[in-house]
Amino acid sequence: MQEPVWVVIPTYNEALNVERIVRATASELSRLAPGAHRILVVDDRSPDGTGAIADSLAAELDVVEVLHRESKMGLGHAYLAGFDRALSAGAELVVEMDADYSHDPRYLGDLLDAARDAELVLGSRYVPGGGVRDWGLMRRLISRGGGAYARAILRVDVRDLTGGFKCIRRQVLEAIDLQSLSCEGYAFQIEVTYRAILAGFRVREIPIVFADRTAGSSKMSARIALEAMWLVPRLRRSAAAAVARASRTPEVMRAP
Repeated sequence: MQEPVWVVIPTYNEALNVERIVRATASELSRLAPGAHRILVVDDRSPDGTGAIADSLAAELDVVEVLHRESKMGLGHAYLAGFDRALSAGAELVVEMDADYSHDPRYLGDLLDAARDAELVLGSRYVPGGGVRDWGLMRRLISRGGGAYARAILRVDVRDLTGGFKCIRRQVLEAIDLQSLSCEGYAFQIEVTYRAILAGFRVREIPIVFADRTAGSSKMSARIALEAMWLVPRLRRSAAAAVARASRTPEVMRAP
């Protein structure tokens, strides 16, 4: 039997993108996980009407639902709300995915295939076969440099620590003390992966090509990226303590 797959897509002012990404994702999942998939749009009360578009998609497509939040509270908190909903509904695999089509749904099959022998699968720009498209020099430098810095500080071998296209097994989310995750943006992605590594889960990277958005405006900025790098040394301390706390919880399932 196919394991239940939930794709969580946070949105804020993505009226130009949300229908396209949801329909493409639904089409791909109908082939990959027929009858065992859901798409959850987590909207932070977008003033451009993204939430209403998502609601119309949910009314049309049985596999889509929308979680409306009261205000813009950050990417990390949106994912945490999505994780909570997916886990409570029985998800075994949870996929993080951007709404702007920088994460192409055609890679979902590769993510799910790799999850057969790993608990956390990362869509990676920086392994052989991966890459970026339509980025300027400064953004490339920030991304590459930030990843190298985080790897050095945290002493891990993952090439794309800041990427946000992930497939996460249920037991990982149950083992990393989600309620204590506090970072946003790049730092949130680093924190989730680092905690999974500390908890002893298997991590795989599969190549993706990340394409810059063609509609709407990016929520990421140099300030957010630099703030994430400032938070990385703190993660070494907080992540270890969080994983230790979670490991003392009887219901936590650990990787074999």
